[in-house]
Amino acid sequence: MNPRPNPRPTHPNPRPNSRRPSALLLDALLVCVALLDLWVNLDSENHPATAYGLLAALALTLRRHRPLLAFALTLPSALIGDAAFATMAALYTLSSLCRHRTLLIGCALAFATVDFMPWPWTSLDVDELDETYSLVHLTYTLATAAAPVFLGQLVQARRELTLRLAEISEAREQEQLLSAQAVLAKERAQLAREMHDVVSHQVSLIAVTAGALQVGSPDAEARAAGATIRRLSVQTLEELRHMVGVLRASGIRPTELTPQPSLADLHQLIAVSGIETELETDLPDGLPPTLQRAVYRTVQEALTNVRKHAPGATATVRIHHRDGALWTTVANTAATRPALPLPGAHHGLVGLRQRAELLGGTITSGPTTDGGYELRLELPSDDPP
Repeated sequence: MNPRPNPRPTHPNPRPNSRRPSALLLDALLVCVALLDLWVNLDSENHPATAYGLLAALALTLRRHRPLLAFALTLPSALIGDAAFATMAALYTLSSLCRHRTLLIGCALAFATVDFMPWPWTSLDVDELDETYSLVHLTYTLATAAAPVFLGQLVQARRELTLRLAEISEAREQEQLLSAQAVLAKERAQLAREMHDVVSHQVSLIAVTAGALQVGSPDAEARAAGATIRRLSVQTLEELRHMVGVLRASGIRPTELTPQPSLADLHQLIAVSGIETELETDLPDGLPPTLQRAVYRTVQEALTNVRKHAPGATATVRIHHRDGALWTTVANTAATRPALPLPGAHHGLVGLRQRAELLGGTITSGPTTDGGYELRLELPSDDPP
């Protein structure tokens, strides 16, 4: 039975093939050293020793995959001749890959025996044992056999220690990730409570007040404005409820996001914007959903800015597909009423620009000659099928 190398994986290597040339080079170097050892200790008249020495040198090529077989093939060289380097190298490899201590002790004793005893064994003279095979010689032989075993076990222990440290590091990173996720889940739960208790309550009051204005105002324009405010408030409440559900369920179970808007929703967006808007588009069917969402969000942000910064202005939305590009232009006239100071984070255009850059497009914006403002989006787009 041939012991297999340690089945536990060593430290992961992102390029597993990068070590193969160095391993082959090391094997070739060991074979060359074994041949050199054979040449130094070569007895031209001892043909069996030469043959077994060559076999031992070639057996080193099997040491990684069949370490016990490689060691067994190198033993005759140490028994018949004086070339023992191949046997020591094979024993070191076996020790670095094998976990069976009893087998290793047996192999070391076998090597010490064949190295200590003369060949042929019949030439051993018991009367001359004390002179020729002294205690010093025996100690040296045992040390020579034990050194590859101890060195191989040391290398194996170092490899396992490296693996354990890598596992501990991975477990620590996983623990930190779980801790960060727990903190994030706590923050999301707190944010969900704030949105439900504060924001949703205030938007509900806006919807109720707008409904009262829609029903009780004698002015037709005020009733229309109240209806628009109420409709937008109800839509905002629905989106807030869904976002609260997403925040509360995050990390517990997968939650579906609301359906993402497309170009088909532009008419509804313009209808509830409260701005007199002209829409011009000649887009074919089959545009990618990412492009449709980018155009929708651009128009949405532009109309929101018109409501905030140019009250009473009219807008024009032009969307065209030509020359392998998707062009979107939102322009508004000058404001007819002073703008009210409204809170804002000034992140709208930054977010649109980042979205456009991710899709390989650009966004430009600036005032027009008539006192209005224009926002232009260009996105690369192949002709749809």
